[in-house]
Parts: sequence; structure tokens; C-alpha cells
Amino acid sequence: MTLTDNMRTAADELFTASFNHPFITELTTGNLPMDRFRFYLKQDAYYLKEFSRLHHLLALQLAEPADVKFLEAEANGLNNSEQDVRKEFFQQLQITADELTNTPMAPNTYNYVTHMEHELATNPAQGAAALLPCYWLYNQIGERLVQQSSPVKIYQQFIDTYASPEFTIATNTMIDIVDRLGEETTSVVQSAMITAFLRSSYFELNFWQTAYDEATWPF
Repeated sequence: MTLTDNMRTAADELFTASFNHPFITELTTGNLPMDRFRFYLKQDAYYLKEFSRLHHLLALQLAEPADVKFLEAEANGLNNSEQDVRKEFFQQLQITADELTNTPMAPNTYNYVTHMEHELATNPAQGAAALLPCYWLYNQIGERLVQQSSPVKIYQQFIDTYASPEFTIATNTMIDIVDRLGEETTSVVQSAMITAFLRSSYFELNFWQTAYDEATWPF
């Protein structure tokens, strides 16, 4: 088994919980209240901004030209249509720049971003491992749901984004990068990479719950 195989096996309960989370199941049936999806999109906007920045910072620490090219393209949204789809969603749901500015980063969003930044500051291999669940989980959700055809157009567009060939290629590329970085490091760092992957998988699961609860800070 590869290192990423071990990561995915270790995180299986967390991934399965995401597959079965009410946010995802109701997205598929069309029963998810639109307010919850709007909340998700606003938090995701904060997350994706930081996710892109962390790709750039990781690229600065790697030597393989193909890896650097891929990460910089991801940082600029060039490898998939995710950013364009998000802009369309914001327009459809009338989420304005002012509304986004006035929406605070939710606790789980803050914790997730802080976690990824910490892992990257500790070791680039751990940073890459922390970034990987966002690719892998969303791609597997897209592949599972794409044939089910949500009756709500915007929800189906969301699903289609992550089942696209482009996103699958990006996911597989990131898996390869993490495996190669793992091969070049020590067993201690490999263990830390698995922990980083598990923690990101936990924060991914809680991202759905945060949106479902429309959770905010208690102060």
C-alpha cells in the first residue's frame, strides 16, 4: 500500500460520515435549505482564498518543476472551473461583496485554515498531506452523486464540478505529489503526514456541520 492508501484507510470513517452527512444527502435530494447552502458558500470563499495561498507557499518549498507548475496553477485556479462556478453561484444567490465582508469566518473554517498553515510551516510534506483531503473527499463525493441528479439546478452544478475529469486529474496529481514527498522523508514525518490528513478530514466533516447549523462564534 502507498502512503496515501494508508491515509485514506485511516480516514475511512470520517469520509463515510461526510458521504452520509445531512448536508450532502439533502443536497442530493434537493431538500437542503438554500440558507444553509449560502452559508456554506460564504465560508468556502474564505477557505478557498487561504487554500490557494497555501498552494503557492507549498510550491515555493518544492524543487520538482512539474509539482511547482501544478501547485501554482491550483493557486491561480487554472486546473479546474471551481472558481468560475463559485462566481456564478454568488451571482445566482445574490451574495454580494458587502455581505461576504460582513460575514465572519466561522470557528471550524478558522480552525481548518490554521491547521493547514501550521502543518505547512512545520514541514512541506505535512502541508501537502493537509491539503489533500479537500481534493480527495470532494472528488469522491462528486463521483458518488453525479448520477443521482439533484432536482435543484445549483446543487447539481455543485456536484458536477467535483465529478469533472479536470478535477479528477487534479486530485490524482495531488495524491501523487503527497506519495512522492512521503517517499523522500522519514517514518516520523510519514506518521505526522497521516495525522495531518486525518485532522483535515475531520475539519472537512465539520465544515458540513458548520454550514448545516449555520454556526457562529458565541461572542
